[in-house]
Amino acid sequence: MKHIAILTGGDSEERVISLKSGQVVFDHLPTNLYRCFQIDINGSNWYHIESGTPIDKNNFSLSLNGETILFDCVFAALHGSPLENGKLQGYFDILGIPYTCCDGYVSALTMSKHFTKMQLASLGIPMANGVLLHKNQTINLPELENIGFPLFVKPNTHGSSFGVSKVKSKEQLLPAIESAFQFDNEVLVEAFMPGREFSNGVLRINNEIVVLPVTEIIPDDEFFTYEAKYEGRSKEVTPAEISPAHRTQIQNRTKQIYEALGCKGVVRIDYILVEETFYLLEVNTIPGISPASIVPQQAKDYGWSLDHFFSLLIEEAIKSIPQS
Repeated sequence: MKHIAILTGGDSEERVISLKSGQVVFDHLPTNLYRCFQIDINGSNWYHIESGTPIDKNNFSLSLNGETILFDCVFAALHGSPLENGKLQGYFDILGIPYTCCDGYVSALTMSKHFTKMQLASLGIPMANGVLLHKNQTINLPELENIGFPLFVKPNTHGSSFGVSKVKSKEQLLPAIESAFQFDNEVLVEAFMPGREFSNGVLRINNEIVVLPVTEIIPDDEFFTYEAKYEGRSKEVTPAEISPAHRTQIQNRTKQIYEALGCKGVVRIDYILVEETFYLLEVNTIPGISPASIVPQQAKDYGWSLDHFFSLLIEEAIKSIPQS
């Protein structure tokens, strides 16, 4: 039986979401295949949630009732820092412990919405025009106003829609920027694109990229806010009611981005459909995994239970480590 560390918690505002994700994974991994332990990463305090026993960071082991437990795989259920931004992956690489998400480089890259767009720009992928702001720099308001209203202001390296504002006038611009800077030292100001919002999950199974069904997101609010994501203030339609041509376009784009960035594990890529073209919004390397979340909806529509889906992620991660 394989020992699985479900990594949860974290150091960002997304901590509460991570704890819920970790519990979902714990509840659904087959107990006849895996012996699972939820590990809370809370600053320098790493511990087994059920017993409160600390993790030995020398080899990422857990001592329970005289037994030393070494882990066969780390399941990534930690949104935000220090996993989704790539800080922890090198530690696990050194120890030779596989994990179910992208490596440190790809995770750090995709955590930055701006750098992701720069990396993909040469591929001709349609994206919104935008300007990156740094904390304490002089803000060139005319440059931002030239983007045109309405526009979006968002933290550059933060998820779950924390600090995101839709700005409709220049009077709202500076307050929105100040709000976003509460969550990040970098803020992205982007053009608003009118259209329908979609999301598409993708993963690699047996060296083949599997693109999941497409979901349309119909928020109750003006955009996909935190409340829309986690408090039921949106309608998600899976599979999306789109034409075969649109479905082919978005799924081909999803596969192209997954390959170009060198992703691993399951990734969710968000788009907005403007007229006949899907524009990239962002890449999420540790997407939400509650039963109501988008990627689990897509996995279910593909024909997988959560038990099977989570097991696939673990087995793929373990296969990625060269056997000695």
